[in-house]
Parts: sequence; structure tokens; C-alpha cells
Amino acid sequence: MLPLILGMTGLFLQYRRKRKDFLINLLLFFFTGLAIVVYLNQSGFQPRERDYAYVGSFYAFAIWIGLGVIAIKELMQRMMKLPIANYAAASLCTLAVPVLMANQEWDDHDRSNKTLAVDMARDYLESCPKNAILFSGEDNDTYALWYLQEVEKVRPDVRVVVNTIFASDWYINQLRYKVNQSDPVDVIFTPEQIRGSNRDVVYFDKLGGFDSSHTYDLYSVLKNVTASDKPQYVRQTEEGDVLHLLPACRFSIPLDINAVRSNGTVQPNEAVVPTLQMDDISNKRYLFKNDLAILSIIAANNWKRPICFTSDRDLNSLGLGKYARQEGMTYRLTPVENSAVNNDVAYKNIMEKFAYGRKSNNKSVYYDEENRRRMNYIRLAHAQVAISLAQAGRKEEARKVLERFDQNVSEQYFPYGMTSNRGNQHNAIASQFLQACYLSDDILLAKKVAASIRKDLTEQLRYYHSLGDEQISEEQMMATAYNLLQGKGGEMPVKQISFAYDIVSSWQLLQQIDGWEKAQQKAL
Repeated sequence: MLPLILGMTGLFLQYRRKRKDFLINLLLFFFTGLAIVVYLNQSGFQPRERDYAYVGSFYAFAIWIGLGVIAIKELMQRMMKLPIANYAAASLCTLAVPVLMANQEWDDHDRSNKTLAVDMARDYLESCPKNAILFSGEDNDTYALWYLQEVEKVRPDVRVVVNTIFASDWYINQLRYKVNQSDPVDVIFTPEQIRGSNRDVVYFDKLGGFDSSHTYDLYSVLKNVTASDKPQYVRQTEEGDVLHLLPACRFSIPLDINAVRSNGTVQPNEAVVPTLQMDDISNKRYLFKNDLAILSIIAANNWKRPICFTSDRDLNSLGLGKYARQEGMTYRLTPVENSAVNNDVAYKNIMEKFAYGRKSNNKSVYYDEENRRRMNYIRLAHAQVAISLAQAGRKEEARKVLERFDQNVSEQYFPYGMTSNRGNQHNAIASQFLQACYLSDDILLAKKVAASIRKDLTEQLRYYHSLGDEQISEEQMMATAYNLLQGKGGEMPVKQISFAYDIVSSWQLLQQIDGWEKAQQKAL
């Protein structure tokens, strides 16, 4: 607010004194600020703040801030002599704006003790087996991964593949070359076959020679059908564009059992499926080039290299979710069905290799909303691994995993219970951590986590209740919100409508916590 007031003061001063100069500065401010807003027409939700697009307008407004100092000086000059007025105006503006702003906001912007970006990237890389291919889907993950590999030389054997730019021919072609210590990757398609807009979208369609009720080898289909330009495997639009096809059928990925046992993909005593049976993805109707490229790598890899993902969403969308196995912060494609966690590998990775976004425990650190979302992913990994260990009867190890997180992440800076701008995602993940505490019999930690979550959820419901008719109970408020979300109608105050999901989720999470506590008391 103070820079704004100072800038507006300078704006009016320039308007009164030199209107030609004011017009020039105003045009600079307009065309590098408001005009760019109109020209870019950005959507409401962006992956990050786009302030850099308007930096020219910042310079223009800074001129007015400087002129505002002169206006303050002239005001002070009416009350004191000129030299004193100069010093007083400079001192007042310096203390009132930069010093006060630094005093109030320095801790929010101080990153000297924050290492979350590189620590999370390190957790991803260290969760990968040697010579792995790691699929990443976000800039916030990827840039840190690249930095660690290229600058600090951490795990240069891992090939990072960015799914969000995997539809570009130049990026797919980069995989054909060795990078650092990572060997080339076979992508099935030749450079000509994926050049430019070729196969940007591949459509599922019924093709002669393919029975939709049968299952076909994915590699053979991609190599001989989708990569082909034969007339029976393409369709032509009225505009003359050529559409490449995938047969509308089921696909499988064959397996060399001896190879996966010898290279450590599976343990000697594990039950291995003879082939990976993909869920029917032809219901999608089409695949974009990035998904096609992922499938081509999986099909051509033939289990020679570990294939990992920073999230299991891509595997689920490609019909391979049941073969995803967590090994820390990553999900590895394995020929073992419905084996959610590799307990031995995940436990070792967490206990020996994980870092937690804080350089020194003796210094404070501030986690903003995006930081907290990333920290929640780390918390979720601990919860999932601890639950798996507890269910396998390894409760002591499960407790060690949970205690490691609790000891390395201070609740002062990252509480278990906290309202987030993504519904109740923060509390939902913390509730999974709480469930892991109960399953592993870590009662002291469970009490600590439950108290924090319960406090936040109770405060949320109290606030939502205050926005409407306080004569009805919170349970009635929740029932109304639930009916509204289900499309069953119901009258709700306007102020409460936007919080309908939060009302229901807060209530449900509280009921869940109560259920766990009652079950724990009965077990004692």
C-alpha cells in the first residue's frame, strides 16, 4: 500500500508539472502493463505468477514512486528549511517503504534456509533404480531435476523425460542420444514419422485383421500399424489430412521372466505376470503424441531399463495403473499386479536418502501454498509406505518412517492441520498420515497429528457455519451442502455455497478421525 500511495503522489505531481512527460510515462505504463493484459488474454488459472510479463510497467510506476519522494520533500519544505527537508523526506520515504516492507515481509521471502526444490528433486532421483527412465509432468519438478543432474551431478544415470513437452518432435528425438550417463532410448518411430504435426493425435478405430475382443502385442501394433502409412492403417479427412490409427482392441506387453528376475526388477520369490494386460484404453477414442511416445518407450524397452513416474496418474490413464509400485517418491512399472509399495526399497530410500526442504533446523523457514503442496507429496509418500509396512506386520519400521518425517519437518512451519486453497487436500493427506500412525501403533504421534487436524477442521466448520443461519446445526449445514453437490437441490446461503465442498469434506474427515480414535480405544 505504501509504494502505491507514493507512486500515486508522484503521478499527480508529474501531471500538474509536466503533462507531456506524464503522457509519455503513462503510455509506457499502459502499453507494458494493461495493454499486455488485454493482448495476452491469459486464462484465470496459471501454473505460476506471470509478473515478468508486465515488468516494463513496473519501471514506469517506479518513476512515479521517485517523483513521489520529491512531492514529500516539497511538503516537508513548507515546515522546515531546505537541507533539512531533503534529509527528512529521504529518511521518511526510506523508513516508510523499503525498511518497513523488509521488516514485515522479509521472513516470507527469505529463501536462505529453504531447500525444498532441490530436496524434492533429490528424493525423486534417489527413489529411482540405476539407469532408470523417469517421467516427470510439471515444470516445478522438472527444473529442479535438471539442475541437480547438470549442476550438482546427482544421479546423471537417470533419464528425465518431461511428459508436458513430450509431444514435440525435437524433444522425442533427443532421447535417441546419450545424455550424461544415460543411454539412448528407443522410441519406435523414426524422426520422419513424428516430424512436425505427424501423429500429434492417433485415433482408435476398427481395422481389418484386428478383433476388438482379442489382445495384441503393443510393440507390434505400434511398429507395424501406427508407424505405417499403408492405406488400410490410415484415414483421410475431407480436407485431405492423414489420420494415423490404432486398432480399437486390447493391448499387452510381453515379459521375459528370466530377464526381470536377473536384473532386479522383481524379487526371486515374487509372483510375476507372464504379460502386462493393459486396461482397455481404446475407450479414450484417441491418444495425443506424448501418451503415444510414453507407450512406445514402455513397449520398446523390453524391461531393459527401469521405468519410473513422479506420479501414478499417467500409468493409470494408460491402463497400467495396477502395475505401478511405489519405491519412495516414484512409481515404478513392474510385472507384479496390485503390489502398491516395494516395502524394502521404499523403506531404505526414505530412511537413508530423503531430504526435507530445510538446510538448518536452527533457522526458521517459510513454506508458501505451493511449497506446502510439495511438502504434502513427501508426507503422503511417508504415509503410504508406512501403511504398507504396517499391513505387512512390520510396524516398527512403519513407526520409524513416520517419526523420520515428524522429526525433520517442524509442525511450526508445516502443520498437520491446515486449510488449503485446493479444498481440504492438506488435511486429507495429513489424515492418511494419521491412519498410518494408528496402523503402526504410534499412539503418541497419532494424538499430536489428530489434535492438529481436528483443530483446523473444527475452526473451518465454525467459520462456514457463521456465514449462514446459525440456528441450524453444523450437521444440517453439512447435509444441505452434500445435497447441493449431489444435484439434489436444497437452499443454502450464497456465502456458504462456494464452500460446499469444504463443508462436506471437513465434516467427513472429522467423522473419520472420530472413527479411528474409537477403534483405537477399543483395541486398548
